Amino acid sequence: MKYVAVVCGVLTMVMVMALQPACSKDNSPPKLRDGDIIFHQSTSSQSTAIKLATGSKYTHMGIIYLRNGNAFVYEAIKTVQLTPLDRWIARGVGKHVVVKRLRDADTRLTPKALAKLKKAGRAFKGKPYDIYFGWSDKRIYCSELVWKMYNRALGIEIGPLKRLKDFDLSHKAVAKKMKERYGSRVPSEEQVISPGDMFDSPLLKTVYAN
Repeated sequence: MKYVAVVCGVLTMVMVMALQPACSKDNSPPKLRDGDIIFHQSTSSQSTAIKLATGSKYTHMGIIYLRNGNAFVYEAIKTVQLTPLDRWIARGVGKHVVVKRLRDADTRLTPKALAKLKKAGRAFKGKPYDIYFGWSDKRIYCSELVWKMYNRALGIEIGPLKRLKDFDLSHKAVAKKMKERYGSRVPSEEQVISPGDMFDSPLLKTVYAN
């Protein structure tokens, strides 16, 4: 059992080392940090509809947590949970990921701020995934989780909140998914945050993309 644990730890560390940008001026790229935000294109059944409606290839996201040298992604999937980083990457299309970080993370994400961020995240632990993209805390979807954590812990808004009607709902694949979820009563005024709008936020900088 000890051998298996060591092997698992080594594999995760290799993955963390792989997720380091190679463009630093001093050739010592920044490592993944607690609070980094990771994006990929999900292979879920709703991913195509999200991509078409939002105009972004990135349809799923989460927050990096580091624990004893191991990297995890805190995400809303079936429930809000921690997922090992390598398993999270393997779920995405082509294992392609982008990692972003607050531009002022060096001063903003102090140990105290990170503790507040994780405390905000604990309030959602175990909550079911929200297939209806509602804004209440009863159920949570991926970008809602990350947005609310940063907003409630640090008072910042990563990406603009929109209404469901603000997205392109005209494509057949989107219309089909909307009908499956809502029937004839689409909540067009529901407040929504999309992975694409968070990805494009000027508050973030890209620290890795493979």
